[in-house]
Amino acid sequence: MAQVVPTQPAAATEDSVPLKAWSLEDSLCYFDGAIRPMRDAKVSVAAPALNYGTGCFEGIRAYWNAEHEQLYVLKLREHFDRMAQSCRMLKIAMPLPVEELCEVTLEILRRNEYREDVYIRPLAFKGGASIKLALTGVPDEFAIFTFPFGNYVDITAGLSVCVSSWRRINDNAIPARSKVTGAYINSALAVDDAHEAGFDEAIFLTADGHVSEGSSCNVFLIRGGTLVTPPVTSDILEGITRDAVMQVARESLGLEVFEREVDRSELYIAEEVFFCGTGVQVSPVTKVDGRAVGTGEPGEITLRLQEAYFRAVRGQDERYQEWLTGVY
Repeated sequence: MAQVVPTQPAAATEDSVPLKAWSLEDSLCYFDGAIRPMRDAKVSVAAPALNYGTGCFEGIRAYWNAEHEQLYVLKLREHFDRMAQSCRMLKIAMPLPVEELCEVTLEILRRNEYREDVYIRPLAFKGGASIKLALTGVPDEFAIFTFPFGNYVDITAGLSVCVSSWRRINDNAIPARSKVTGAYINSALAVDDAHEAGFDEAIFLTADGHVSEGSSCNVFLIRGGTLVTPPVTSDILEGITRDAVMQVARESLGLEVFEREVDRSELYIAEEVFFCGTGVQVSPVTKVDGRAVGTGEPGEITLRLQEAYFRAVRGQDERYQEWLTGVY
């Protein structure tokens, strides 16, 4: 188990929601084998991960349920299992077994005393101080930090998106199944261009012209009352939220779900389009390349699916309790 570096406890406020004034620098994180204040987590400017993008990460959400007085971490084990796969691709050794990393995460959340929705960021990377461009023979480092996190995008009004001129990275160039830090320049280029052009988000096409995913999220369409999403062979991240959404769609809404190649023009004629992911959660898309999706309003099926998903992740649907890990 990780060493714990003692810190002063935070004072509670009168209403205790949140329990303390929050500061990233004062929050607790896991770094260099111990739980310590974020301000003490130092990395060299000569770290290979900073210079070459040789790292990987996960994004995990925890949802506060005020009625239960409980913070529920969503699919905690699944995220660390996927991170272990990413680390294997990059020849990074995990510092602890997955079970212990889950426990460290829960301890960080408890000691930060959150009473609100939270984002959790585990990060594994090639550290030390070296300009060596390699994976083998370079020190491995690992961190986990957390912060309060609400809605990343507007999940109610509907997003206006564009098809990016940047193509999605090919799995034979950078592994699409791994959340490699350096690969996210692909996403940054696409989403920045989208914002500069007045759009909320971007959708990537694969090298052969099929729909892949958003800049950091998976994409779904409603066609003929069925749910359609690009397959894992379309250079997408094998999304944990994506799997959860498909499960809810089948079990709660009785929808048929098809994983298949999707053409660009299908985005223009779909009845509904939405994104899903840890950051965007379930976010309706109402316009693609200036064309209204369906009625131009968030779709009925998307909103029903969004409602069912949030009930599940906040511990309000007993069928999905196995997804959740309580913090307190």
